[in-house]
Amino acid sequence: MRQPLALLLAAGIAAGAVAQATTAAPARDVLDTPALATKLADRALLNALAQAGKRIVAVGQRGHVLLSDDGGKTWQQAEVPVSADLVAVHFPTPDQGWAVGHDGVILHSADGGRSWKKQRDGRPDSADVPLLDVWFEDAGKGIAVGAFGSALRTADGGAHWEPLPKDAIENPKGLHLYAVRGIGSDLWMAGEQGLLLKLDRASGRFVRQAQPYEGTLFGVTGTPQVVVAFGLRGNAVRSTDGGATWQAVPTGIPSGLTAGAVDAQGRILLAGQAGQLLVSEDGASFRPIALQRPAPAAALLSLGSAVLVAGPRGVQLQQLP
Repeated sequence: MRQPLALLLAAGIAAGAVAQATTAAPARDVLDTPALATKLADRALLNALAQAGKRIVAVGQRGHVLLSDDGGKTWQQAEVPVSADLVAVHFPTPDQGWAVGHDGVILHSADGGRSWKKQRDGRPDSADVPLLDVWFEDAGKGIAVGAFGSALRTADGGAHWEPLPKDAIENPKGLHLYAVRGIGSDLWMAGEQGLLLKLDRASGRFVRQAQPYEGTLFGVTGTPQVVVAFGLRGNAVRSTDGGATWQAVPTGIPSGLTAGAVDAQGRILLAGQAGQLLVSEDGASFRPIALQRPAPAAALLSLGSAVLVAGPRGVQLQQLP
């Protein structure tokens, strides 16, 4: 889930230290170990969802990648060359897609998610910090972001990845970057301590936005007309002028907002770590949607009259009013 990512990172570091201290023989590197096939993969932790043409792709713990060709009713597991936890996935075309995750791993699929190849990992010549989100403008140009302000870019479909220059992102503290998202013609990043950035295409720099919330933001969603960033303790902010001004938005919930999407009607959906699902026509106010089976959410994907929810309990299909 996006909300406790910082806690998960800390827990992972601590667990790794304990494992090193208590295990006589070193475990096989997850970057060299293919994901294990399991019939329960669709019920385990899944962190992200993407549409690859008519196919749905979900990624999650231990390198799991799941595919559905029937709107999320049934799932099959893809072959993946690593068992590192995967946190985000994006398909700019029906065939070409990328997934990122822990250990600095970047995976690429050229067949709609059926098979994957590793393009990069974080071993000695690279940073091994977790990558937490990925977005591609097309099949060539993309950006991956992650912990401690890490940001990578490619212009050749991932054949080569390079760090963004430090002066290209207004993030001098190296705060965690949890999200990168294209909305309309704009490109946004969101992260810790109220960090919200917009790409200034004239200068090529991601410029910090002055907005009223100083806590962690986990994501950005919206339409060309309205952008909503969301994060801890039910906080959300909204802009209707491309980021020139921002307003705090009441959501009515006290827990973290961990996922967002836009449905087929252009409504903005937000989901929380306690299982809430909210909807808004304009992003100015949100109302709850009654759910038969509330579940903590890490990702949302709109599917016409329904929304697919992914999280610690796998994937669930929820009908929309």
